[in-house]
Amino acid sequence: MVDKTQILKAVSEAIELAPERKFRESVDLTVNLKNIDMAQPKNRIDETILLPESAGTKKIAVLGKGEITSQAKEAGVDIIIGPEEIERLGGAPREARQVACEYNFFLAETAVMPLVGRWLGPRLGPRGKMPMPIPPGQDIRPIVERLRGSIRVRTKDKMSFSAKVGTTEMSPEQITENINTILKRVESSLDQGPQNIRSVFVKTTMGPAVRVI
Repeated sequence: MVDKTQILKAVSEAIELAPERKFRESVDLTVNLKNIDMAQPKNRIDETILLPESAGTKKIAVLGKGEITSQAKEAGVDIIIGPEEIERLGGAPREARQVACEYNFFLAETAVMPLVGRWLGPRLGPRGKMPMPIPPGQDIRPIVERLRGSIRVRTKDKMSFSAKVGTTEMSPEQITENINTILKRVESSLDQGPQNIRSVFVKTTMGPAVRVI
């Protein structure tokens, strides 16, 4: 496990080295893995991680009609897509692709999941964004609140992944907490834990990468 003081030192250096900009930059983490057979799906990382410090609001889409839409409006989700719109998007691949890219998380009532699979599955599936099924009667508001503070970490068949862990408006200590949370979660999902991590880097959007380990 990486020592938090080591993470904090790298984060502080990355922020200090970043050229001054007139806009808020993201702070990104890149993790490179080793000694893992990514040809085996069981070895791939696919985790939704709740961060202790918000790294920026995530955009959430809700698919369905009826009660779930009322809750979605109360929760302030970014878009609500009804059954007719799901089908329409299926015939508009460019627009469907834009929706798949723009929103971070998708929730769908179970009744429309067959429609989603048929019409939007080809766009959402490859991006790891197939909706979380919501059964009748389940309150989505706490789910939405949790997802807003979460990130998705996914390797697919690659030996590395990157994730937004904060912004330059956050303190180095806050960013460090987020990185520490991600690394602990990733290490716990690897067969050999820290031994499967080759290197870790942190950088701002426009700044140079600084090695953590």
